Amino acid sequence: MPARALTRLLPPLPNAGFVAIIGRPNAGKSTLMNALLQQKLSIVTPKAQTTRHRILGILSEPGFQAVFLDTPGIIVDKRNKLEDKMMASVQQAVRDADCLLAIVDASHEPQQALAMIQPGDDWKGPPMAVLLNKTDLVPAEELEALEAWYRQYCKADAVLPISALESSNLDAVVEWLVGKLPEGPSLYPKDIVSEQPERFFVSEIIRKHIFLQYQQEVPYSVAVEVVNYKERHTRGKDLIEAEIVLEKERQKGIIIGRAGSAVKQLGTASRAEIEAFLGRPVYLSLTVKVREGWRKDTQQLERLGY
Repeated sequence: MPARALTRLLPPLPNAGFVAIIGRPNAGKSTLMNALLQQKLSIVTPKAQTTRHRILGILSEPGFQAVFLDTPGIIVDKRNKLEDKMMASVQQAVRDADCLLAIVDASHEPQQALAMIQPGDDWKGPPMAVLLNKTDLVPAEELEALEAWYRQYCKADAVLPISALESSNLDAVVEWLVGKLPEGPSLYPKDIVSEQPERFFVSEIIRKHIFLQYQQEVPYSVAVEVVNYKERHTRGKDLIEAEIVLEKERQKGIIIGRAGSAVKQLGTASRAEIEAFLGRPVYLSLTVKVREGWRKDTQQLERLGY
């Protein structure tokens, strides 16, 4: 049989590749990835800069696999080595990506976001779509004008209005991705949604509830390290021991609260979400440790996984 005829008989290769989600803090990057995966992998809070790590989420469907990289919000004025590492992870995600999704909060100074995501004249990177997010908060006429403005001034391949929170117009995002991802076999087994271990997501859930429970700058100077994780495969609860790492001694009383009331509330809320995520009961023990200046210490950052 001629090679050309044989090629026609072979099934087409699927599309598969890495998709970096980039944008300013609080634009809705994590909400978008969770909505696309229909599963909560990235933590979401009303506070900016909740995401610190590059979170990997895998969407596998017949004919394609998109490996999403949820990145920290882009910041210009970095204040410490933690923020240096966070921005380095954004740059690495862009380098690794086969496609880019640049997400813009359409309800808050959307034109100002263009400077952070605009490809340069010599751009040789992957194809990029701009997603105008939070369209549920923008009047129709204003949104139409914003779309037209971005199509005129942005050099992206596509401009798509969406609402990640309401899962609105996400089909258009997936359709665009399928058309842009390179042909090739799946990069991961199709029955998994992330490569990160369970203990990573446990620490992220605890950190999420620190953001939700405590005010002002305290959550930004806190890290969570799971120091012991023992699964009970037969009877009993999984054992999880986690340390809440603080920068300053005076923050300890805030986290613990009067007679331990605040940290107890934190443990109760965290345990409930951890059990829902894992699908099994857990015993969660939280301790509070102070490591002075950990956000500026390279060795401590590496120990904490940054």
